[in-house]
Amino acid sequence: MLHGRRAAGFTLIELLVVLVILGTLISLAVLSTGSASGARELRDEAQRIAAVIGLLADEAVLDSREYGLLIDNEGYRVLRYDEAEARWVDNDARGPHRLPSWARLDLELDGTPLQLVAPVRQGGDRAGLSRDEDEEQRKREAARLQPQLLILSSGELSPFSLRVSERRPDGNAWIVSSDGFELPEAVPAQERR
Repeated sequence: MLHGRRAAGFTLIELLVVLVILGTLISLAVLSTGSASGARELRDEAQRIAAVIGLLADEAVLDSREYGLLIDNEGYRVLRYDEAEARWVDNDARGPHRLPSWARLDLELDGTPLQLVAPVRQGGDRAGLSRDEDEEQRKREAARLQPQLLILSSGELSPFSLRVSERRPDGNAWIVSSDGFELPEAVPAQERR
């Protein structure tokens, strides 16, 4: 009778072995999905940056406006040149776009970066054409927002190469780049070498 009962059920050891195997399989599935998700998110960030620059290039030509990107290793801000204020201002009320904490940006500018120098305004000079040699005024001018990447109303861009990568040394990376005349594309870093 004991023999028949044993054949109908599982021992505790058999149940534990099955649970360990299931746990291992689930862990492997979660780990493989997690890294694929990170690679996918990195690709999406690179493609988003390329799309934002492409959209800004179209808007710059259509609206005859100058746009720029202020980039740091954690994200970027879209700026536009306000001719009435003679300075760069945030284009988006939402502020800067931040990457996930595990990702970073590295910017390389090919050649000399373009700079729009804002004229200094004085009292009744609405056009801002007068020159002010005051040291305080020059310090304030230098502290204002200045984008590294310009998107001009002529359809040109600052030549650049932007690397979107994981912070870990052996992590995935994507490159968004332009020669200054063509719209940028996002490509995996290993394809660019």
